[in-house]
Amino acid sequence: MTAPSAAFSRFVRLLRFVALLLVSLLAAAIALGCRKVPAELAPEPPVVTEASTGLLLTWIDDKGEFHVEDTVASVPDGARDMVRVVDPNKEPPGADRTFVVDLRAQPPYPVRLVARSEFEDVAVARRKQHGSVLAAAPPASAAASGAAAEGDRPPVIIYGASWCGPCHQAAAHLKQRGVRFVEHDIEQDSAAAREMQAKLVKAGRRGGSIPVLDVRGTILVGFDAAAVDRALQSR
Repeated sequence: MTAPSAAFSRFVRLLRFVALLLVSLLAAAIALGCRKVPAELAPEPPVVTEASTGLLLTWIDDKGEFHVEDTVASVPDGARDMVRVVDPNKEPPGADRTFVVDLRAQPPYPVRLVARSEFEDVAVARRKQHGSVLAAAPPASAAASGAAAEGDRPPVIIYGASWCGPCHQAAAHLKQRGVRFVEHDIEQDSAAAREMQAKLVKAGRRGGSIPVLDVRGTILVGFDAAAVDRALQSR
């Protein structure tokens, strides 16, 4: 009976080895299956509360026009469902994505990352109802390119965004007058957004709409052709 018992013991040890090997292989397979390597890391969303300051909050009115505020309380009740939020102290998530916040919820308000077109489609739909069309951003003007090429400080700096109709009107007015200028997209250039806010604070002004124009040191909020012309003549 000794020989069969030894053979049986070896068989049992073999079964245990095979079982341990299978368990190890299964554990490795599960670990590999659960490990995900994201194609692109999602940027950290800004934190939005009632007391938040220094953020750029873009809301859309019933005509499809965009407005920019720097405090949550300044956003009207009827336009708080989808508000674009930009933190000038952080890099933007890219040209094709943006953060939006629902200011109807309880703070801290929920922020999500969406395709930029999803936000802009809201404005397009409202403009269609109002009988107007959302204008696309024109190519960079020759005046802006010329100022950059010359390397000196231009007479006018326009702080705006690609979707901002009055920003394009300001650029067209300056180009028509032959005034050199540069344009900064505050949603894509965090340094420009911080620079704009610093100028507003220094001038004792606050945001509320764009463009913000620096006309030879005079800070103008919104586009008013007559105000721009007066600022150009006074400096």
